[in-house]
Amino acid sequence: MTRLLCFVLLVLALGLGFAWLADRPGELSIIWQGQRIAMSLMVAATIAVSLMAAVIFVWWLLRVVLTSPHALQRHFRARKRDRGYQALSTGLIAAGAGDAVSARKMLSRAKGLIRADQEPLVHLLEAQAALIEGNHDEARRKFELMADDPETRELGLRGLYLEARRLGASEAARQYAERAAETAPQLPWAADAVLEQHSRTGEWDEALKLVDHHKPASPEERRQLDRRKVVLLTARARAGLESQTDPKAARDDALAALKIDENFIPAGLIAAKAYLREGNLRKASNILERLWKANPHPDVGRLFVHSRIGDSALDRLKRAEKLEALHPNNAETLFAVAQAALDARQFAVARPKAEAAARLAPSERTFLLLADIEDADTGDQGRIRHWMNQALKAPRDPAWTADGVTSPEWLPVSPVTGKLDAFEWKTPVSEWQGPIENGAVNSAEEAIRTLPPVAIADRAAASVPAKKPEPAGEIALKPNAGTQAVERAGPPPATTARTAPAVDEPKPFFGGLPDDPGVKSEVHKEAGTASGGLRFF
Repeated sequence: MTRLLCFVLLVLALGLGFAWLADRPGELSIIWQGQRIAMSLMVAATIAVSLMAAVIFVWWLLRVVLTSPHALQRHFRARKRDRGYQALSTGLIAAGAGDAVSARKMLSRAKGLIRADQEPLVHLLEAQAALIEGNHDEARRKFELMADDPETRELGLRGLYLEARRLGASEAARQYAERAAETAPQLPWAADAVLEQHSRTGEWDEALKLVDHHKPASPEERRQLDRRKVVLLTARARAGLESQTDPKAARDDALAALKIDENFIPAGLIAAKAYLREGNLRKASNILERLWKANPHPDVGRLFVHSRIGDSALDRLKRAEKLEALHPNNAETLFAVAQAALDARQFAVARPKAEAAARLAPSERTFLLLADIEDADTGDQGRIRHWMNQALKAPRDPAWTADGVTSPEWLPVSPVTGKLDAFEWKTPVSEWQGPIENGAVNSAEEAIRTLPPVAIADRAAASVPAKKPEPAGEIALKPNAGTQAVERAGPPPATTARTAPAVDEPKPFFGGLPDDPGVKSEVHKEAGTASGGLRFF
């Protein structure tokens, strides 16, 4: 387009020049060697322009003739290079698709058309073809050649890093990643690998320096860096708190993590524990209350309830009720109040709170808590077994989970893969139990009816020796002169149990039911009666 515009301007200038000369006629006379040459000015200008055009044409023709061999050679070289790049592109596509035969064929064609020292991608295609064929030794040699070339250093180091990871050589992988991070700190895989290695070895200071030096390129990357910084600060605070070398520094790290993410529960727990060690109950309670109000967590509730040393069970119940005021109508809140009420033996509070928690979010520990309440309140083994049975069928409790394993507390690094920030608070993976035929919860009466007979002592007659139960029905204990008779609470009328030795029933070879503790022998029964103790089984 530029050349066309210049040509148009040149023609326009010539036309204007000739028009200007035509409007101003004149003669040009030249005397040379006794000859006089006279012509008009228009003719002289035309001859001059024609001579210039002829000189330019002759020069162009001579230039074409003189440079044609080199131009022809350059043309064939460019055509050969284009064919080589086409073969290289096809080979890389075949290698990416896993076609080893086509990749090797295109590699041979590309090497015949392009010199490997002029095009580093030939080494990459060779390494990819070797990896597809399973020849890892050859692939490593090619990656080493690429690592020595400044143009392909990062690509070769990445290939060597992946090969070291495949072989389990963590130290070699760390060295390759560090070399790549030194030359190109913006590489995400190199920074992640070095950060992961520092995290595995507990070098939290070096890991934090690496995160601080990384410059985010997008808002999403900024959020990821903030999350990593929160985890690393919490990990360093946790290590400092456990070692007890500098609790104040651990507290400062945890507070710095909370400034970035105020709802990060592990950081809040560590900060609260550090304040409690300093005797600052008020600041610890403020942190725990803020966490609980945002997201109730059992670890937060447990630490808040037991944060004050020397509290009685009733005092702990009051602190649990304070949590309920902060976040009412929540399963975790109700569970915390029920647990504290059980410790205080306030069964009138514990039972309805636990049942409400079970209705909101049925879980294993909620039904186990109901079993504990039943055991402490009534001691009715049928009801206890009923709640235990519900606990077996209930969903598993959430826990700190990472890579299929659970931990009683949050950890910064997965013990399986060494990944940073792998632990999440979620329900662990459980085995599929099959289709549920009946989702209704069995009643306590049904659970008691299907249980084998057990001996139960009445709370009102705790000092009286226990009596033999009848094989069925709800039982009631009544003292009697001499021997004690066990009567049924409902119809038909009660019958007196005899003291004659019972006939041994045949036992199946596979034992009793999984939840059946069985009935102790007569020797154990007599020993229990003689000692006057209470025995449930």
